Amino acid sequence: MCLRLLTLAPRTRAQLAEALRKREVPDEVAEAVLERFSEVGLIDDEAFAAAWVSSRHSGRGLARRVLAQELRQRGVAEDTVKDAVEQLDPDEELETARRLVARKLDSTRNAEPQARIRKLVGMLARKGYSPALAFRIVREALEQEGVSTHDDLDVWEQPETP
Repeated sequence: MCLRLLTLAPRTRAQLAEALRKREVPDEVAEAVLERFSEVGLIDDEAFAAAWVSSRHSGRGLARRVLAQELRQRGVAEDTVKDAVEQLDPDEELETARRLVARKLDSTRNAEPQARIRKLVGMLARKGYSPALAFRIVREALEQEGVSTHDDLDVWEQPETP
């Protein structure tokens, strides 16, 4: 069963353990199988996490926060999660956010500045980028187009006064 699952896609130890639990494999047997798979290198959560971060960041543009959350959901240990997302260069993450905004910019061209800001910042937020970084990248992109964003971003960045 574990080999079949691993031929479909890479899996974490926790994912395989869960699959064995669902099939009601006795705990002792499941642990022995998982331990043996780890010994021979068929299960390697560190390699899984590193590949996951690299693939999901380059392919989908996901930021560290979302990547870490996805790894945790797959049962990867916190230390391994931390090590994997730390491999992501902050400058590379910044450039990825810029590329994401640049790709989406044309589709917002006919919208009002506030709507464009909302769409672009929202897209970055869903991918795990911090609000401060998202607003900064969107401001840069719109200002490069010659769109003044100061009044529009002030609406978003300033807290309301009672």
